[in-house]
Amino acid sequence: MHISQHPTHTLDLRVRELRQLFNSLDPAPFLNKDLDRACEAYIENWALALPHDSHLHLTIHVDEPASAKEAGDLVSDAIHNYYGYKIELVRGELRQLLRVGRLSLGIGLVFVAACLLLAEAITSLIPGPTAKIAKESLTIIGWVAMWRPVQIFLYDWWPLTGRIKVFENLRFARVSVVPA
Repeated sequence: MHISQHPTHTLDLRVRELRQLFNSLDPAPFLNKDLDRACEAYIENWALALPHDSHLHLTIHVDEPASAKEAGDLVSDAIHNYYGYKIELVRGELRQLLRVGRLSLGIGLVFVAACLLLAEAITSLIPGPTAKIAKESLTIIGWVAMWRPVQIFLYDWWPLTGRIKVFENLRFARVSVVPA
C-alpha cells in the first residue's frame, strides 16, 4: 500500500447552478470559459495559503441535482483548462520580467561602470573636498542604478514561480460536482 507524502486539501463550494462558477460575459465555449472573478479569487486565495506540494480537491455542491450529474466531468475539464491558461499567462509574465531584468542589468552595469570611471577621473583632475563629494555622489548614483535588476533577480521572480506551482496544483485538482 502506497501512502502519499503530500497532504490533500478540500475546498467546498456551494452554488445554485454551475453557470455561477463562470464569467457570464465570456463568449467562449464552456470548456474555455473564464471563471467568475469572485469564484476565481476565492479558489486562488484558498490554494495560495496551502503548501505548494498539496493535492487539491474542489467539491462543488449544486442546488440543482440534475445539473450536478450531467456536468461533473465538463466542469472539471473547464476548471483544469482555465488553470492551464493561467499557468501560461504567468509563465509569460515571468519571461517578460526576466527579460526586463536582463536588460536592466546590462544598462545598470554600463551605467555603474561609467559613474565609477567618471568618479575616478574627477578625483584625479580636481583636488580637494569637492572632488571627494563628486566621487561619492557618482558612486552612490551608479549603485542605485543597479537597484531594479537586483530586485528582479533576488525577489520579484520567485512569487511568480510560486503562483505557477499553485495554478499547476489547481490544474490537476480533483473536481467533484455533487448535489447540495
